[in-house]
Amino acid sequence: MQIGILYSRIRKDEKLLLGELRERGHEVAKIDVRKERFGLESTTADVADLDLVVDRCLSTSRSLYATKFLDSYGVPVINSPETGDVCADKAKNSLALAEAEIPTPATEVAFTKETAMEAIEEFGYPCVLKPVVGSWGRLMAKIDTQNAAEAILEHKETLGHYEHKVFYIQEFVDKPGRDIRVLAVDGDPVAAMTRTSDHWLTNAAKGGETASFDLDDRALDLVERASEAVGGGMLGVDLMEVGGTGSGEYTVHEVNHTVEFKALDAASEVDVPARVVDWLEAKAAAAADGKEVTA
Repeated sequence: MQIGILYSRIRKDEKLLLGELRERGHEVAKIDVRKERFGLESTTADVADLDLVVDRCLSTSRSLYATKFLDSYGVPVINSPETGDVCADKAKNSLALAEAEIPTPATEVAFTKETAMEAIEEFGYPCVLKPVVGSWGRLMAKIDTQNAAEAILEHKETLGHYEHKVFYIQEFVDKPGRDIRVLAVDGDPVAAMTRTSDHWLTNAAKGGETASFDLDDRALDLVERASEAVGGGMLGVDLMEVGGTGSGEYTVHEVNHTVEFKALDAASEVDVPARVVDWLEAKAAAAADGKEVTA
């Protein structure tokens, strides 16, 4: 099998994936998007003989454009540009979950400080303000007072980039000090972990403590449906427990398309890279039949 890894920086996650692929004897082509050009009909990247390209770009914009061009050449890409487009934008993500009738936090989007303030007042305090594009818990704010809301909205409006003028406001979910990250491939869970912290942000990137988690039937159903709602692929599905630890009720607050898994691999007894490569092999075999690559 010949696999391309689309990247802009090789992190531990990519090293785990590369190590597993090479251990199995697969040929791996590392494609640094910073060094390539993508035209309407072809690319400078040598992709014609690849069975599959796995998008591991750190940059959201590079990820979305590069996968779109590769897809146009007929190159099989994981994840698809359609899935990436939905998952990269929190508003589109929330809409996809809601349209699939998956429980997700109440959310509103506003485009001015005034309408954003109206939404915040209706949600009540605390509530959460997030950037529509972003990861690792960056630029997220838990708003506890009117004064804090006014200051944060003013700061965002002056940041300059148009995305900061899209105010994505969400209800604050009083989770039990943790959330749940599930790595799933086409809706089938590979492994799951809790991320626990005294801070309201429990991301592993923010220092949250991780531990393996066994999914119950309700969580399994939500992971499968959430994956399908955004188009499938290799995804990180994030859930929060509603009603306390072990309540069996969840809300899905986000689905991630370039999911990191080093923390999950360390927390779980599952060999995560091995399970991911099992799935990639199956996807590559399925894509090989009748594949036409023009690049």
